Amino acid sequence: MRLGKYESSDDSHVGTAVTFLLIGLGAGALAALLLAPKTGKQFRRDLKKGYDDAKDTVGDWADEAKDRTRDARERVRDVAKRGVDLAEDLRDAAREKVEPLRRVINRD
Repeated sequence: MRLGKYESSDDSHVGTAVTFLLIGLGAGALAALLLAPKTGKQFRRDLKKGYDDAKDTVGDWADEAKDRTRDARERVRDVAKRGVDLAEDLRDAAREKVEPLRRVINRD
């Protein structure tokens, strides 16, 4: 490496980026705790409330997703059953139309 001029190494930059990210997160967390206008007890209570609210929200989203999946599954079953019924009806109708022709052909 020469003095006065920056030269990047050929090594991966991911490790450096992760290191600086962790340093920044740590510094930000420390600054937030030092500059927070609330006491530790109030802060922990607010943090727990926020965590509980987030957990409830995610739980609600999961329940809604389960309900929607169940509804979609039922709709797919209904459509599939109607498709099977329609196919059977078409098969029966085709047999009714073809049967007389088959009889005529087999008579000869």
